[in-house]
Amino acid sequence: MANFTEAKTPQQFEDLLKKAGRSLTVVHFHAPWAPQCSQMNDVMEELAKEHKQTMFVKLEAEAVPDVSEKYEIASVPTFLFFKGGEKIDRLDGAHAPELTNKVQRLESSGGGPAGPGEAPKEELNERLKKLINAAPCMLFMKGSPQEPRCGFSRQIVKILKDHSIQYSSFDILSDDEVRQGLKTYSNWPTYPQLYVKGDLIGGLDIVKELAESGELENTCPKTVSLEQRLKSLINKSPIMLFMKGNKEGAKCGFSRQIIEIMNGAGVEYDTFDILQDEEVRQGLKTYSNWPTYPQLYVKGDLIGGLDIVKLSHSTSQACMVARRKPLLSKRHTTFHREFAKRHLKDSQTMRNKILSSDETKIELFGLNGKCHVWRKPGTAHHLANIIPTVKHGGGSIML
Repeated sequence: MANFTEAKTPQQFEDLLKKAGRSLTVVHFHAPWAPQCSQMNDVMEELAKEHKQTMFVKLEAEAVPDVSEKYEIASVPTFLFFKGGEKIDRLDGAHAPELTNKVQRLESSGGGPAGPGEAPKEELNERLKKLINAAPCMLFMKGSPQEPRCGFSRQIVKILKDHSIQYSSFDILSDDEVRQGLKTYSNWPTYPQLYVKGDLIGGLDIVKELAESGELENTCPKTVSLEQRLKSLINKSPIMLFMKGNKEGAKCGFSRQIIEIMNGAGVEYDTFDILQDEEVRQGLKTYSNWPTYPQLYVKGDLIGGLDIVKLSHSTSQACMVARRKPLLSKRHTTFHREFAKRHLKDSQTMRNKILSSDETKIELFGLNGKCHVWRKPGTAHHLANIIPTVKHGGGSIML
């Protein structure tokens, strides 16, 4: 196959890049002993059949150490994307769907790199600013805290863990635009990089110094327990929905259905995407003793999942949050009680027209929740016998 080949020397590699010109070239840095590389070679071969205008090149990483070092190849498989002899994007790991998407996107683009050169500088800087401020403490590293992909990242993760520092991370190997752009944005040429409240703290050496001096705990936020974190998330909004995805884009059928019901009822609520945080995803199942998602909470209490919401008389009733502050001040309450006292001997018809008019009596939970108050005749105006609810006091006196 003409557009699927192998380069065995640095010179062959350079010649292939020159020959491709402005066409997309995908280079697979592989190792013959890694089974995942063999699988990705098969994927490359299939892609080559579909994308005749793209050149696909295999390059054994250990056979060309100078090239691997130049492009910072730390693991296999790694894919680099070139146009016009310039690297425009990168993909680390055996991710066939992502490789396919990148090939389709970059081949159809007019020649635009996915790296810093393509996106306007202001747009890239805005994106970097959002990433830096994505959490109070952000670590930009190679790999993830669970699987660091370089020794420096592994060391800094251990230090943060030993000092119980709470942080989020970003894998720079997954996005070459961020990887290159952040070096210029922060004027810090190496990784890992640690940020606190949007400000750069430094790399591994700085973090080591802060840890040795005892200042790290004062600089970075301490880890909170999972239970505390879950309580905080559940009470973040009066109505919280834990789901796969968010309001704008549900990522499973059940989440999509409950979003449609909530939006159709005009309910105001916040969401949390459990796919973005595995710790919350698993922990909330145990905390709430509810094994599936989505989960709906009202004022910190679990309502249930999709089936419960469907069975409710209406979503607006299921999610009704009572007003905590009485609608009337103490002065107005006193006035209404005095007014009621003056009309104790009036007929029931008079009471219904004046004290409980149709304009103000609103039943929020169906027949006012069927709440009956027992009291002695003639004592309805006593303070102990009135019920200040959201809009209707219950009984014969409006508050």
